[in-house]
Amino acid sequence: MNYRFFIAWRYLFSKKSHHAINIISGISACGVAIASLAMVCTLSVFNGFRGLVADLFTDFDPQLKVTLAEGRTFSLNDPAISSLRKHPDVAVFTPCLQDQALVVRAGQQVVVTIKGMADNFTQQMGLDRLLYPEMTEDVVLHADVLEFGIPGIQLAMQLGLRPDFDTPLQVYAPKRGERVNIGNPMSSFNGDELMSSGYVFQVKQAKYDANYILTSLAFAQHLFDQQGRISQVELSLKDGANVRKVKRDISRQLGSKFVVQDRYEQQDDVFRIMRIEKLIAYLFLTFILLVASFNIIGSLAMLMIDKENDIQMLRNLGAAPGDVRRIFILEGNMISLLGALVGVAIGVGLCWLQQHYGLIAMGKSEGAFIVESYPVVVRAWDIVLVLLTVVAVSALIVWYPVRRQIENL
Repeated sequence: MNYRFFIAWRYLFSKKSHHAINIISGISACGVAIASLAMVCTLSVFNGFRGLVADLFTDFDPQLKVTLAEGRTFSLNDPAISSLRKHPDVAVFTPCLQDQALVVRAGQQVVVTIKGMADNFTQQMGLDRLLYPEMTEDVVLHADVLEFGIPGIQLAMQLGLRPDFDTPLQVYAPKRGERVNIGNPMSSFNGDELMSSGYVFQVKQAKYDANYILTSLAFAQHLFDQQGRISQVELSLKDGANVRKVKRDISRQLGSKFVVQDRYEQQDDVFRIMRIEKLIAYLFLTFILLVASFNIIGSLAMLMIDKENDIQMLRNLGAAPGDVRRIFILEGNMISLLGALVGVAIGVGLCWLQQHYGLIAMGKSEGAFIVESYPVVVRAWDIVLVLLTVVAVSALIVWYPVRRQIENL
């Protein structure tokens, strides 16, 4: 065993001539433990919310989405796009066209996003988990000359719609390449009607529930003057397929003309904000850890004074000043690491209790939140990050004071 480590280990647990040194060392370790506990719990809560948001998006967003790198629409018969139908890992190929339109209902006018989807959309989306009332039979978006729409639940409430509304929705979109005729403005718009499908959908995200109407691809192509064209292709993969590997394969196959996005990239704005919030929380907690670690300086200063005779003896035995300095730097790191291990252990335990028993509720109003208690997910990398941060902060804090104190002894 390295003698520097051995001596530092002995100093950590041995009796000191002044009992206050042990008390200050214990207080230092407790401060680091509390900061480490806070870091573990906070980072785990951010992980929990990230997982919760990802689960909410899962049923609406496809596993992979293909769009143009530049431009809005492309031909459904594009050879590169058609080749995706034969990809060995693609289970469902769903062409879609979405754009904004104006919906008029009983004097109310609302700008919505019309998403037209191919007939196999029921295989693409987990409709059994999205639709209200509960789906009891196959959902169709068109029949003969009738076109059906499935509005988001918040949009339906805004328009005063029941799932089985009787009066069709009037939908308008500007004609391509035409200027608005001031004398007859409506002549510059394409208009059509959407009947009730008997359902509304609920993703529990206002981005979708308050803005989207699902309908057939043919309806959207007619409304937006985009015959034979689509804005995106949504792909579901076969069971066991590696999403990242398939994404890279399809990206190489399509080239730079198209962009392939997984679910996280489709919601990059949301997850980017969550990553920034997590980073800011980590930096604030690191600062708190830094403040808590200053107690270690006082503990080491008193220890070095207490062990002045030992330091002189080590020098007489041939120990270099750098070796003596490393002993006390190791001592400071051990105090921090001991506190960190205790804090991490308690933090992981609290997270486990939160996961299984929901100790801290989101609020007192039942049904007001998507989940009743704060979601937490403990990740191994976060534990490693906390321990590395503690060691780095401790080494940074104790290096200069130990060096100066050793030179003065």
